[in-house]
Amino acid sequence: MQTKAILGLTEVNAILDAAQREAEANQWNVTISITDDSGELLGLRRLDGASPMTAMISAQKARTAALSHKETQVFERMINEGRHAFLSAPLQGLMEGGVPVVVDGQVIGAVGVSGVKADQDAQVARASIAAVL
Repeated sequence: MQTKAILGLTEVNAILDAAQREAEANQWNVTISITDDSGELLGLRRLDGASPMTAMISAQKARTAALSHKETQVFERMINEGRHAFLSAPLQGLMEGGVPVVVDGQVIGAVGVSGVKADQDAQVARASIAAVL
């Protein structure tokens, strides 16, 4: 039987805290979402000043990253480079800012961030994962 790491409450809170530190250090009002490997929401933190819609978008980015095992920037680039048919895929959150959490080569969840420029969303997500792993 195979085993794998999971994101427990301790890890979820550590990722949220690290993401908040990164966002606040840059004065970015964002929402951070964390999902498990099946894309189900484990945690969400909307910083003061973040638009209400960022809660939904960050969760969708995290879900897509978890299910696809890819950073969501891959899909944004694909669409921007002309593969518009991918817009009909049954996924949402196809914008940069969703990053899978990988431990021992296995995706155990994902972080999605929304509220600032795409590369800044991704910066917060990557920094939060790096702070925990």
